Amino acid sequence: MVADRRTTPTLKERRLATLRRTGVADRHRVASEKPSAAFFWILIIVTSFVMLGLVMVLSSSSVTNLHSGSSAWAMFERQLIWAALGAIAMWAAYALPYETWRNTFLLQSVVGSVLVLNIFVILKGALVNGARAWLDIGPFRMQPSEFMKIAVILFCANLLSHRHRSVQITSIVLWPMIAAMGVSAGLCALQKDFGGSLIFGGVVLVMMFIAGLPARQLVATTASVGVLGFLVLNFASNASQRMFAFMHLDATKEDSGYQVYQSLLSIANGGWSGTGIGSGTSKWGYVPLAYSDFIFSVIAEEMGIFGSLMVVGGFLALVIFGLQVALSAPDTHGAFIAGGISAWFGVQALVNVGGVVGALPMTGLTLPFLSYGGSSLIASMAAAGLLLNVARDVKTSH
Repeated sequence: MVADRRTTPTLKERRLATLRRTGVADRHRVASEKPSAAFFWILIIVTSFVMLGLVMVLSSSSVTNLHSGSSAWAMFERQLIWAALGAIAMWAAYALPYETWRNTFLLQSVVGSVLVLNIFVILKGALVNGARAWLDIGPFRMQPSEFMKIAVILFCANLLSHRHRSVQITSIVLWPMIAAMGVSAGLCALQKDFGGSLIFGGVVLVMMFIAGLPARQLVATTASVGVLGFLVLNFASNASQRMFAFMHLDATKEDSGYQVYQSLLSIANGGWSGTGIGSGTSKWGYVPLAYSDFIFSVIAEEMGIFGSLMVVGGFLALVIFGLQVALSAPDTHGAFIAGGISAWFGVQALVNVGGVVGALPMTGLTLPFLSYGGSSLIASMAAAGLLLNVARDVKTSH
């Protein structure tokens, strides 16, 4: 009797059946379908940003390097090494099933280690530009608060995935989330990294919103965070003057508002078409930290409106696709991870670009994937790998 070929399972179907029967598929999330469009768009955007960042770091740092007596390629070469390390971190975060971070011992070990590093930085860290947020390890300098962003997102995602049905009970969800926000933002404030505090506050608030906490809890928490932030900045007078100089640029353009004022001149110089990559004037000492915090002004000057829209639109698309992944995630744990990472990229890009164009306070934050800096680049690429990890198996409609 000839077997009906229409009912005979294929080799792929037999393999998947075996993996499911033995439990391997559940433990390692063996994907049976092609990734969604969001997966590929996130990968394309992140890759494009990293490549653009390498080009712009070379363009914006070459003059600074020559003035300091080193090679014009020095910062570019370091950024290239960090991009390679970031690619490894991104692959590792993608390859390791995100369910692994449900393991209490592993998660607590990682979170605890990152917190200890940030406490150590407060005590023994290097002082750079008024902030004690860096740790010197031989020839390298690391900023632990960048990796704390991933740790806090993983912690909050794990907590919310277990307790999201109890959002009405403040002791179960609200207070632990406020504690996570307070510890992370507080450590950054003690490091004089007020921009980092803003990011932690924003990310945790967005994750609380995604979890569906009652509106009165969200409003009360947001108001409390705003008042506390205002008091802290008033206490730190130097930081307050620098951050709010954008409100009085004409009066502060010679001192605390100098960077923002020069940044606006560079952006205006770029016009519609830009001066051409490598031909900008901002990196000739007019805009301090043009290769780092103010790299968007270099992009706007050398690539014009097109480059500016490409960067802003790219971050907007990254956030939209990230939220799409969160909404279509196979479980609540993955949804909160994707939502937290999307909030991180969106809030940090908004604060950085807003500060560079004089619309928001200048906080000293880097622009993810684009600014010079190893910790920022590696942490951002690792987070992108986690986002791709969730996006790999999102539910798709047919």
